[in-house]
Amino acid sequence: MAEAAPLVVTPDAPLPQGGGAEWFTGQGGARLRGALFLPNGTPRGSIVLSSGRTEPIEKYFEVIGELTSRGFAVLVQEWRGQGLSHKDLPDRLKGHAEGYEPYMADYDALLAHFGSRLPKPWIAMGHSMGGCLTLLALAKGADRHFEACLLSAPMLGLRTGGIPRWAGALLASLNCLIGKNGDYVFGDPGTPFDDSFANNVLTSDPVRYARARGQIAADRDLALGAPTYGWLDFAFKATGWLAQPQNLKGITIPVVICSAEKDRLVPPEPQKAAADALPKGQFIVMPGSEHEVMIETDQIRAPFWAAFDELADALAPARA
Repeated sequence: MAEAAPLVVTPDAPLPQGGGAEWFTGQGGARLRGALFLPNGTPRGSIVLSSGRTEPIEKYFEVIGELTSRGFAVLVQEWRGQGLSHKDLPDRLKGHAEGYEPYMADYDALLAHFGSRLPKPWIAMGHSMGGCLTLLALAKGADRHFEACLLSAPMLGLRTGGIPRWAGALLASLNCLIGKNGDYVFGDPGTPFDDSFANNVLTSDPVRYARARGQIAADRDLALGAPTYGWLDFAFKATGWLAQPQNLKGITIPVVICSAEKDRLVPPEPQKAAADALPKGQFIVMPGSEHEVMIETDQIRAPFWAAFDELADALAPARA
């Protein structure tokens, strides 16, 4: 029997109806959280939603409700290193990674653990780092489980502040080789607990931003600090692999990439290139959006939900 996992609930972010979280086991025995929520009535299908870097499951409570209200079962995963899931270093604030292979094994374990409870058809969704890893998993064979995919501002490239990509990748690789893979790239964890709305580069919606910060204030273990050289090395290698068009040709399901027009964290050009390389890729710009499309204002989010509904209705028409 599955072991229940905790979810952090605040007055501004109540628990969605219809489900809860469970622990499942990833690569190397890693204890990871997944949360499954079912709609009222017979489900139209299932959404497998993968969060981005620093994002716990709780951040998507509102999105879960929007998806279940559309008639879908929703499985939200929390990658290793995020939220309450297993972290590879004793300092849980360090945003660390040891290559992308453990993530791929964890994704397989997620689908194996919850798969029998997910009605077909399945639609994959992912944001930022979660979008990168979702696309990577699809390219490495997971596309056989899904009928479509929708990505929000996927991390298919990195903004390097004017430093050539090759130089950034070399810097990350060299630091890993000399044993600094667990060191912060910027020397400290940044401001995971006291970042203000005025300084944020994620969303223009102060209410949704405050809601997410309130969840971290309620349980500081949900927080994640700056990345390590190990994470940076992973990011360059994963995005580099996805930048090779031949690696995307085997994904035959429709993939819609929603690019945030005002994104200051990931660039749009690799997203457009990926959409062009995919056999059934589509690239859509979200006007006025900062990086976190699903956590934006209602007006900015509207085109994202329109794209989702168009994709979902083609696979599993809404029931009256």
